[in-house]
Amino acid sequence: MDKVKIGIVEDDEIISRNIQIVLKELGYETTLPANNYETALSMIANEKPDLVMLDIQLDGEKDGINLAQTINELFKIPFIFLTSSTDKNTIERAKKVFPPAYLIKPFNKEDLYSAIEICLYNFSKETNPMELTDSYSNKDSIFIKDGYYFHKIKTQDIYYLESDHVYVNVYTALKKICVRASLNDYIENFSKNIFFRPHRSYAVNLDHIETINSEFIIIKGDKIPITKIKRDELLGILNIN
Repeated sequence: MDKVKIGIVEDDEIISRNIQIVLKELGYETTLPANNYETALSMIANEKPDLVMLDIQLDGEKDGINLAQTINELFKIPFIFLTSSTDKNTIERAKKVFPPAYLIKPFNKEDLYSAIEICLYNFSKETNPMELTDSYSNKDSIFIKDGYYFHKIKTQDIYYLESDHVYVNVYTALKKICVRASLNDYIENFSKNIFFRPHRSYAVNLDHIETINSEFIIIKGDKIPITKIKRDELLGILNIN
């Protein structure tokens, strides 16, 4: 699973370096820091971060709020404001660009981690279109967000789902796509007679099961673990005596 990449926009070199160190300690990938509006736009376009840590006060005529407005218009990725400014005018301007999170300097490692995870979670809930139409006959596809793109995946082309902490790996005929969701929540988007849970961390497409034994299921050469109770249940569903 790829690491979450975080862009850093901060005009204080010492602070930006410290943020970069802390983010790497927390397990995130980082971009090279940018210190003004122009270099930040170039960084976002070239390095394609999943989220941007954005200082409001930047070098140059345009500040972080101006940059946030452009991010909303062109890139549509989440950002977190970093600022030592708590005056009413700054906050009123900041509110107009709908920041998913707002951190007041100085902040600690725990504050940073919490803000990032909540920001990403809320953003994924707003933008991840796990939408299927009402009737089963039309529940044959799902849109999955992968980077800047939404891929329309036919349900029949999904081999299995794998839980990976706060993510779900979706194994398809074309590629593996990682989405930020729990397996319990994600599987609710499909009809119950399509996927089977042989193990708490997996859900398999019944149409793609090739082999079943006492320990695992094989789908396209991959071994998915199965418990004895679930094996007996699966054999019943498939009418295998």
